Amino acid sequence: MSKPAIITVAITGALPRKKDTPAVPVTPAEQIESTHQAFEAGASLVHVHVRAEDESPSSDPELFARVQEGIRKHCPGMIIQFSTGGRGRDQSARASMLHLRPDMASLATGSVNFPASIYENPPDFVEGLAASMLEHGIKPEIEVFDLAMLYNAAKLAKKGLIRGPLHVQFVLGIDNAMPARRSVFDFLRAELAQVLPDATWVAAGTGRFQWEVNRWCLETGGHVRTGLEDNIKFDATRLAVSNAELVRKVVDACGEYGRHAATPAEARALLQLPAAAA
Repeated sequence: MSKPAIITVAITGALPRKKDTPAVPVTPAEQIESTHQAFEAGASLVHVHVRAEDESPSSDPELFARVQEGIRKHCPGMIIQFSTGGRGRDQSARASMLHLRPDMASLATGSVNFPASIYENPPDFVEGLAASMLEHGIKPEIEVFDLAMLYNAAKLAKKGLIRGPLHVQFVLGIDNAMPARRSVFDFLRAELAQVLPDATWVAAGTGRFQWEVNRWCLETGGHVRTGLEDNIKFDATRLAVSNAELVRKVVDACGEYGRHAATPAEARALLQLPAAAA
C-alpha cells in the first residue's frame, strides 16, 4: 500500500504578476478556475492569497469570500487555507477574513529577514492571530521561515493558543532566511520529531529549489507544496503553463517513492480536520 501525500497548491502568492507569467491567477474567477484545474490534477489543499485590481496583495474579506465560495462549489472537499502573510499587506488587516472560517490559515510564529524587507510578526501579534484562529475553529499551518519559529509554535501550544496535533511547514530557499540544503532539511525534521512529535509536516522550496524539495518530502514521508506562488517555472527551460501542470509533476513522481496523491478525504483525516460538508 502506498502512503498518501497531501499536495498543497499555492496558486497566487504576493509576488508574481501577469508580466512575469500569464499563468498566475489574480482575479477571483481566475483563482477559482486555476484551483479547480489543480484539484482535478491531484491537489487536496489550496493556499489562497488575493489581489487588488492592480495585482497588489490584498486583505479584502470580500475577495477571500468569493474565492472560497467558488472553490467549495467546484472542488468538493478540498481543504481551503487562507494566507495571513505580510508581504504588501497592512498588519492590522491580516486577520480580517478569518471570520469566514476557512479550514486552515497560515501562521508564521516569528519575524525573519526577506530579500529586501523584514517579515514582521511580533509576539503579541502572533498570539492575536492564533487566538483568532482558535476562536473561529481554524487549524493553523505553522510557517517556519527560521528555526526559532518551530520552538515558538511549541510555546503557543503549551499556552493553549493552538491545538495539536500541529501541521508545520518548513520554508526553504528564501534569501536571508533558511537555505534549501538537505542538511538543514534533515535537521529540521529531526528537531520537529523531538519538539512536536505528533505534528504532520510539509516543506516548501522557493524558486529553483521547489522540485528538489518536493522530492525530499516524498522520499522522507512528508507532504508536498507546489504552485506558482513559490515558483513560476516548470523546469530550467520554460515557464509553467498552469498550477495544474506543477501539481501533475508531483503526482507523476509519487509512485517513485511509494506515495500517492491524497484524496481530500484522506488529507482531512491526516490533518484531523472535520469531514467536508455535504
